Amino acid sequence: MILNHISILNFKNLEQVELDFSKNINCIIGHNGMGKTNILDAIYYLSFCKSFFNSIDSQNIKHDREFVVVQGFYSTDSGDPEVIYCGLKRKLKKQFKRNKKEYERLSDHIGFIPLIMVSPSDSILISGGSDERRRFMDLVISQYDKGYLEALMKYNKALTQRNMLLKADNMPDGDVMDILEDVMSQTGKVIFEKREKFISEFIPVFQEIYSTISQNKEKVSLEYESHAKLADLSLLLKESREKDRIMGFSLKGIHKDDLIMGLGDFPIKREGSQGQNKTYLIALKLAQFDFLKRTGSNTVPILLLDDIFDKLDATRVEQIVRLVSGDKFGQIFITDTNRDHLDKILSNNDDEYKIFFVEDGNINEITRG
Repeated sequence: MILNHISILNFKNLEQVELDFSKNINCIIGHNGMGKTNILDAIYYLSFCKSFFNSIDSQNIKHDREFVVVQGFYSTDSGDPEVIYCGLKRKLKKQFKRNKKEYERLSDHIGFIPLIMVSPSDSILISGGSDERRRFMDLVISQYDKGYLEALMKYNKALTQRNMLLKADNMPDGDVMDILEDVMSQTGKVIFEKREKFISEFIPVFQEIYSTISQNKEKVSLEYESHAKLADLSLLLKESREKDRIMGFSLKGIHKDDLIMGLGDFPIKREGSQGQNKTYLIALKLAQFDFLKRTGSNTVPILLLDDIFDKLDATRVEQIVRLVSGDKFGQIFITDTNRDHLDKILSNNDDEYKIFFVEDGNINEITRG
């Protein structure tokens, strides 16, 4: 999928933006806080129906404005045109349209424009709780497997209802709990099996990319942890019901799944340097790209790289530059404050490219030469 043109009105600090993009590499340069990342976030919004950074839609509308519009004009890998429209007014429901036809459910759009975002905020995958690592799995699998997304939505709905009953003053109705736990166990089994399959195929690619960037200086690991590995989910939920009632929430289930991230024989959270952590995260995301390219909707994903070179030594920067400059990637958007990094990428790539300069939300294409 190629994003040829984007039209933005009142998205964060971007008041009015019209940009034509290269089908290959697009470099966005500017100081911090000028709006570089907001351009990437607008592109992300068109794929996932929400911001990468802020899930509260109204907070993505420019201050003192009443609405936001983001519209993307795409070409499929076969050359067919696609137009995606997003419009939002304060206190009103968000609209998402494909070729002027509004989606009945936003979930129907997920996966149509596969996309990978690599950002400094990814550090929360290592430092944050298990919910962040589950979200990582969910974002990947949901883009190529609609059945997974459906199961996840049903599971989360049943989980919310079960937790409400557990918190209630009165003793939960046993029959209602049985129904909810049956939904959780059936959908949870689907989610567990798809997550387990994904991780088993994902790990070798991830480790290979990490080794390339680090030049085999360290070994990394990734392990999927789930209650579903221990026993049948239906049995676990029933056995945990009394303890859950005391706690007021569900202690067992696939909503507690986690990814154990290791550097050598130790947790990377405890042992990794800033450079090692960043290498780990970039390898995760580039492996995610590779996986989606092979398993997604028969289209090459769009790759967004937001300020990825900070905290990395020159050798690792060079290896990443070689990776993203290769022909395995499709359309790439890169932001950086340092023109030198981008010049290195462009010098290794003979394809068409564009460079944009951002200042206070205003964006100008830089004429080459």
